[in-house]
Amino acid sequence: MKGYEKMHKILFCCHGNICRSTMAEFVMKELVRQRGLADSFYIASAATSREEIGNDTHFGTKEKLREQGIPFTKRKAVQITKADYEVYDYIIGFDRENDYEIRRICGPDDDGKVYSLLSFAGIDREVADPWYTGNFDKTYEDVDMGCRALLEYILQKK
Repeated sequence: MKGYEKMHKILFCCHGNICRSTMAEFVMKELVRQRGLADSFYIASAATSREEIGNDTHFGTKEKLREQGIPFTKRKAVQITKADYEVYDYIIGFDRENDYEIRRICGPDDDGKVYSLLSFAGIDREVADPWYTGNFDKTYEDVDMGCRALLEYILQKK
């Protein structure tokens, strides 16, 4: 990929990689596309567990993305690896369990790459997992707010 090493590389990580992380992946891709910055970002998502490996995005996430006019593609859930820590500039979790598991898999966060999504919006709380709550609307609100704040944070750092 041309210019890959100069891109801002973001990996969103949740428990299964079918709800929150995929929602954030597609929301962020759309935000950077709308700003004409798609060529400057590499955005992906992964799971901290192996429970959903190979499964496509949850139907509730797809429904919410369609409702918001956000394009998405068919995909298969993957698990974060230790090697991902070297590849990505930002590894974004959604709750304390995600943050713990990211560090368990990747090792210590010596380079300060692991963040909670809502921390970019100045909010100290978790993004609820709609797999359990069924509330994809609230999860979308948090994901959208967090992704917008993350994008502004990255652009201000340039």
